Amino acid sequence: MKQLLLTLTLVFSAQADWKQWRGPSGDGHTDANLPTRWSEDRNVKWRTPIPGKGWSSPGIEGNQIWFTTAFETLATEAETKERLKKNTGGVPVYVLSKVRLHAVCIDKQTGKLLHNLEVLVKNEPQWVHKLNSYASPTPIIENGRLYCHFGANGSACVDTRAGKVVWRNQEVEVQHENGPGSTPVLWKDLLIFHMDGSDQQFVVALDKATGKERWRTMRENKTRSYVTPIIREIGGRTQMILSGSLSVASYDPRNGKRHWIVDGPTEQFVASMVYNGEFVFVTGGYPERHIMAIKPDGSGNVTDTHIAWRSTRGASYVPSPITAGPYMLLVANINTKKKIEMTDDQKKLFGIDKLNIKRSE
Repeated sequence: MKQLLLTLTLVFSAQADWKQWRGPSGDGHTDANLPTRWSEDRNVKWRTPIPGKGWSSPGIEGNQIWFTTAFETLATEAETKERLKKNTGGVPVYVLSKVRLHAVCIDKQTGKLLHNLEVLVKNEPQWVHKLNSYASPTPIIENGRLYCHFGANGSACVDTRAGKVVWRNQEVEVQHENGPGSTPVLWKDLLIFHMDGSDQQFVVALDKATGKERWRTMRENKTRSYVTPIIREIGGRTQMILSGSLSVASYDPRNGKRHWIVDGPTEQFVASMVYNGEFVFVTGGYPERHIMAIKPDGSGNVTDTHIAWRSTRGASYVPSPITAGPYMLLVANINTKKKIEMTDDQKKLFGIDKLNIKRSE
């Protein structure tokens, strides 16, 4: 069985929690005293081998570190050939006859394995891209509950204190083509995620206490994406903002009703968005890559009125950006770290693509 290696660097203070994808505010920011350098033996507290395979990020609450992993049973050559007759994606994939999806818990202080819980089992799961895994979405922890999401293979809630599964839901399905990628978000009593597949696209909310579906909003554009939404209070409205499916759109997390939408600028998105108090920033896209700044105070279709600026230079497809002061910082997919300075003139102008791009120091 393949094993991952979890390494804890001296990043988090003794009391720090990191309960969801990209941290407390979902945008990659933390007040922790971070080391700027580490190696095999520098700023490393412990290492623990982890069974299975999964790309999910850890979530931390108290002394527990949780993440997900998958135990794979490969399909036979004959089974793989037969099932891939339905594959229209044209990318390298691997095919399983069965996958067991687990939630794993590690002691934050010692690295000791505390729990290795089977939460879901799926026979003949969808194939996934060879660069992806069956346990890529990051789980969320809140008040002793761990919410695990595995895309079309299902979602589950775990009692982190008792180490038991509270509920399971394997009724929400789409065809991912490349496997699951987006992480859910919590809002009040709802667990919300999008399912932008190649066959259908929608945003769905589950009751976080029971796993039952509470609402579902269809998305009209027929293409898949893998972005994790962000939720912010903007302009007197609670906005859940999501790029993907040929659009950037804002929804009301209470009921899934849409506030506003920007068309395009391209088909698929992976990188998370960020909000700096003035603009929502989007980077990524396939087959074209874009960076956009959007004013999030509109209603209806705001494509022609609320794009503050855009660029096609230096965009990152998979890595998510952060904002810091006047900068949006990102790692471009051309392996060049860049920072984009937003001047006052650029903030005022609409439709501009002349940006001051500088290499980071």
